Amino acid sequence: MISGLVQILLFQSIGELASKFFLPTLPGPVIGLVLLVGWLVFRKGINAELAMVADGFSQYLGLLFVPAAVGVVLFLPQLKANAYAILFALIGSVVLTIGSSAVIARLLSERTKSHNE
Repeated sequence: MISGLVQILLFQSIGELASKFFLPTLPGPVIGLVLLVGWLVFRKGINAELAMVADGFSQYLGLLFVPAAVGVVLFLPQLKANAYAILFALIGSVVLTIGSSAVIARLLSERTKSHNE
């Protein structure tokens, strides 16, 4: 179990260093996660220790939403004041995401059909 935790912390630390010196616009944990996923793809699997730690973390993942909920309650007056703008931004982003996903899926399916023929 310690080995799995060390692997996670190692990749997070590497991500923090990369964020600090090379990619300051990206958060270190995100870079570390991408590097960890790349490492697992390279190794073609996940070891038992890392899987056990990941399962342990995922059981308590809901606790990470508590600070976000507190932030929503804290900024409720600002959210109410900008409710229409937020609503339109959310609806617009959903529509754009679905539309762009459909266009990309269609382009990729046409490309796959032309390669198979």
